[in-house]
Amino acid sequence: MRTTTQVIDNHLKCFNDGDLDGILADYAPGAVLFTPEATLRGHGAIRDLFVAMLGEFGQPGTRFELEKRAVDGDHGYILWKAETADQVYELGTDTFFIQDGRIAVQSFAARTGSKG
Repeated sequence: MRTTTQVIDNHLKCFNDGDLDGILADYAPGAVLFTPEATLRGHGAIRDLFVAMLGEFGQPGTRFELEKRAVDGDHGYILWKAETADQVYELGTDTFFIQDGRIAVQSFAARTGSKG
């Protein structure tokens, strides 16, 4: 079974590679993802979020910088910043709860600003 570190590392790699199927494989079937806008449940809702995010982060010139990664048992945390063609992510944060080698619960929030 994958460790919390392995799950988070794979999640980041798949995101960086634009691998939607790989991202979704990291989530348990009944996973919950909390965002400031909504609570997403299951692969269908989580898929919709990542389709949009991969579209944005897959644009030329996108930069992503992982500032911090912390793991404590089944819990993980990342702090990051990024810049896409349209947005500046001054601060992004994700918190994970890993169960049986998959993401069971995640929260995501970001402070963004338009480049326009």
